[in-house]
Amino acid sequence: MPATNNLVLVGYGKMGRLIEQLAPEYDFAVTERLDEYNNVDGAGIPALRNVDVAIEFSTPETAPGNLKKLAETKIQAVTGTTGWLDRLPEVEQAVRQAGTGLVWSPNFSVGVAVFRKLTALAAELMRDQKEYGAWAWEIHHDTKKDAPSGTLVHLVKTMQESGYTRGIDVSSSRAGKHPGTHEIGFDSAADTITLRHNARSREGFARGALQAARWILSHKGVYTFEEVLFGPRSAS
Repeated sequence: MPATNNLVLVGYGKMGRLIEQLAPEYDFAVTERLDEYNNVDGAGIPALRNVDVAIEFSTPETAPGNLKKLAETKIQAVTGTTGWLDRLPEVEQAVRQAGTGLVWSPNFSVGVAVFRKLTALAAELMRDQKEYGAWAWEIHHDTKKDAPSGTLVHLVKTMQESGYTRGIDVSSSRAGKHPGTHEIGFDSAADTITLRHNARSREGFARGALQAARWILSHKGVYTFEEVLFGPRSAS
């Protein structure tokens, strides 16, 4: 069966190439590939034609500009770039003004999305147990640029939002070619509780991004990957 939706890759590194390899399984044809050579300062985006959705994996410096230009060009988008979320409000504003859709996440692994929900529950249950201290740790390959990763930062924020207000010791390791492990733990004189997610490869992240791309085709607004998986949050 031929692909029915045209996909542009904004950022064409290891993740972009893996997404391109898997795209036909999700009824996507990769029709454009933008990188640091043909998309300087987002210059390649306004020229895009006949594109249904973009998957953006670039750098913290270029992601906000890319996402705003994709919105202005009326292209639905998914981004897994980390390290830029301090500029999320301006990107959200651009998406809403354009009437397009965006899914963002520091991690597109289904397992990590479930792991974050377990972390939230554990933090809520431990918030009043003052004899327990908490830690958050990760390890990634030695070429990963941000430390701590966006995923670990998101997990720590989840613990805090779930009521765990005591200190959380946060640490990161960068070594070899490790695809990624995240660990949350609580320790007391009596016992230790450890939650851990181990990634075996980048494939889970690529498949999650493609799943989000297929979902955002029929949605407007700004969403997280968890809302793709578990349903949009109710308005407060």
